[in-house]
Amino acid sequence: MESLIPVINKLQEVFNAVGSDVIQLPQIVVIGTQSSGKSSVLENLVGKDFLPRGAGVVTRRPLVLQLIYTAKDDREIRQHECGVEAEEWGRFLHNKIKVFTDFDEIREEIERETERMSGVNKGICPEPISLKIFSPRVLTLTLVDLPGITKVPVGDQPEDIEFQIRDLCLKYIGNPNSIILAVTAANTDLATSEALKLAREVDPDGHRTLAVVTKLDLMDHGTDAVDALCGRIIPVKLGIVGVVNRSQADINHKKGIQDALRDEASFLQKRYPSLASRSGTPYLARTLNRLLMHHIRDCLPELKTRVNVMAAQFQQLLNSFGDEVADKPQLLLQIITKFAAAYCNTIEGTAKNIETTELCGGARICYIFHEAFGRTLKLVDPLGGLTELDILTAIRNATGPRPALFVPEVSFELLVKRQIRRLEEPGLRCIELVHEELQRIIQHCGTQQEMLRFPKLHERIVDVITSLLRRRLPVTNQMVENLVAIELAYINTKHPDFEEAKLIYRGLTDELCDGPDHRKTAIQNAAAAAATNKQVKIGSTHSSALSSGDGLSDSAWNLGNWSRIGAKGDAANESNTHLVAAQPGMSQPPSAPGSVTQSPSRRGINLLDEVPTVPSGRRLTPHEQRECVIIEKLIRSYFLIVRKNIQDSVPKAIMHFLVNYVKDNLQSELVSHLYKQEEIDKLLDESEQIAARRREASEMLMALQKASLIISEIRETHLW
Repeated sequence: MESLIPVINKLQEVFNAVGSDVIQLPQIVVIGTQSSGKSSVLENLVGKDFLPRGAGVVTRRPLVLQLIYTAKDDREIRQHECGVEAEEWGRFLHNKIKVFTDFDEIREEIERETERMSGVNKGICPEPISLKIFSPRVLTLTLVDLPGITKVPVGDQPEDIEFQIRDLCLKYIGNPNSIILAVTAANTDLATSEALKLAREVDPDGHRTLAVVTKLDLMDHGTDAVDALCGRIIPVKLGIVGVVNRSQADINHKKGIQDALRDEASFLQKRYPSLASRSGTPYLARTLNRLLMHHIRDCLPELKTRVNVMAAQFQQLLNSFGDEVADKPQLLLQIITKFAAAYCNTIEGTAKNIETTELCGGARICYIFHEAFGRTLKLVDPLGGLTELDILTAIRNATGPRPALFVPEVSFELLVKRQIRRLEEPGLRCIELVHEELQRIIQHCGTQQEMLRFPKLHERIVDVITSLLRRRLPVTNQMVENLVAIELAYINTKHPDFEEAKLIYRGLTDELCDGPDHRKTAIQNAAAAAATNKQVKIGSTHSSALSSGDGLSDSAWNLGNWSRIGAKGDAANESNTHLVAAQPGMSQPPSAPGSVTQSPSRRGINLLDEVPTVPSGRRLTPHEQRECVIIEKLIRSYFLIVRKNIQDSVPKAIMHFLVNYVKDNLQSELVSHLYKQEEIDKLLDESEQIAARRREASEMLMALQKASLIISEIRETHLW
C-alpha cells in the first residue's frame, strides 16, 4: 500500500511534463475561503515554512505539492534525487536542474513563478506549479493547494474574480478520483462554509470529502467546536478533523513548526480531551495518507484501463498523421493514386466511407438522371405555349394563297419542332447538376488525412480536376444540343411508335369510302351551309362597315371566310365596295369592275389592318376545330416519342462525354500536371498545424506508454 502514492506521483510527473491532464489522477485537493488557514495546514503537514504569506489573495496559482517520505539512511534516493547531502530538499517541475535545500528559496521561487504567469496584480492563473518535497518528517501525500474563495474583488482584481476562482476549484474537485479537503475556520458558522458548499455540489453523497476545522483557539469564550467536530451540525462521511494553526504573531516571531505542533497537542488535551486523539495535524496527516492510499487502490484498475485505451487512441491518431516524408516522389504517386481511386469509387458506390446522411457521388448522379431530369421532362407540356389560334394560323400560313382540303404537313412540322426545342434546356440543366456533383466529390475525397497534411497538394489537385471538368463541359453541352438538333433535323412521321398518324389517316379513309350517297348528301349539306354563311356574312359585313368607321371588328375574319368560299359576281364587288367606303379617308370605288382606285394624293392603300386575324372571342367552325384537334393529337404523340428518346439519350451522353471520361483520365491528368520534379518539394510541404499535432500526439503517446509501464510494475499483491 505504501508504494501506491509514489506511483501516482510518478504518473503526475509524467503527465505534467507534457502539459496535459487527460488522465484524472487520485490526489487531495485543498479548498477553502480566503484566510481560512489552508496554507498553514499544508505547512504543518510539511513541517516547514515554505508558502508565501501576506494579506489578501496570496495563493494565485494551483500548487501541486508532492510530499515524499525519505528515510535518513536512504542514501541511494538522496544521491539520485538530490545529488547533495541534505536531510530535506525540494524540486520544481519547471526548474528540474536546481535543488532547493533552503525552504525560504522555495517560497521565493513560488512567488517568482506566480508573478511570471499571473502578473504583479492580484489576478489568478489556472496553470499549476508542481513542487516535490523530500523529507523524513512527512507522510507520502499528493495535495493541491488552490486560491482561496473570495466574493469581492480588491485592488486591480478583475470583476469576475469570484467566478474565476470558483471555476478553478470546480475543475479540480470535479475530478472523481480526487479527495476534497474542505477547510473552514472554527470562528465562523460551519453552515456558511463555502468549501463544504462547493464540495457538496460535486460530491453530494460525501464519499470523498474530508472536513478540516482550523483556528480552534480563536473561538469566542464560552463556545467550543464539539458539535461541529462530532458532525452534529453538518455530517461528513470521511470525518471532521480539528487543528490549531500558528497565529500571525507566531509567524512574525518566527515560531517553529515543531513548537506549534506541541502547543497544538497541549491545547487539544486541555480543551477537547475526548477528541484529542482524533484531532490535530499528525492525525490529519495519517488520515490523509490512509484515505489517499485506499482511494488509489480503488481507482487503479480503472486508471490502468484508461491509460491503455488512450495509448491505443493516440497511436491510431499518430498513424493517421503519417510518418516523416522520406521518398517524396513515391509518396506523391501514392497520394495521387489513392485520391483517384477514392474519386472513382465514390462515383461507383464502392467507397470505404459511405455517407449515410445524404446522397453523394454516383447515387446522386443516378437521382439527377432518373428523378430530377425525368420529373422535369414530364412537367414539360407537349402543347405548352400553343393556343388554338397559333395552330390555326400555322395551318393557314402553310397553305399559302390556296385553300387546303386537308391539314398541311408543314404546319405539323413547324409546330412540333417548336415544342421539341423546349427539351433542350432541361438537358443542359441536367449537365450542370452532374457537373456540380462531380465537383462536390472532390471535397468529399479531400477529407483524407493526406489532403489535410499537404494543403498545397490538395489545392493543386482541386485545380487540375476542376480544369478537367471545365474542359469537358462544352463538349457535353454540344452533344446534348446535337441530340435535340438531330430530332429537329428530320420529323419521322413513319416512326413505329407514331400511331396517331395511322389512326387519323385510317379515319379519313373510312370517311371517304362510305359511298357516293353519303358523299352526295355531305356535299349538298356543305353547299347549303356555305350559301347560308355567305348571305349572313355579306349582311354582317355590310352593316358592320356602315356602323363602324375605325375598324373591321370580327368582319375581317368573316371577309376571309367569304372570299375562300369562292363567291363571285356582284355580291363580292358590292361587299368590297361597302367595305372600302366604310374606311375613313378612302374614296368611293369607281363603277368599272376590277379597277384600282387611288386617292387624289396618289398614296398607296394600307392593307395591314385588313389582314385576316382570328378574334379571341370567336368560336371556331367544326372544320377548324377538327383541324386543330388533329394537329394537337399529332404534336402530342410525336412529342412524347421525342421526349422518350431525349430522356434516354441525354444521361447516356453525359455519362460518356463527362462522367466516364473523367473517371478514365483522372489519374493520368493528375500525374501529368503534378508529377514534376521542380514542384514535388513545394506540393509536399507539410502543414504546420499537422506537424504540431503530430509532435503533440507523439509526446502524449510516449507519456501514456511510460505511465502504462509504471502502472504495470504494481503487482496485485501490493494492493492489499
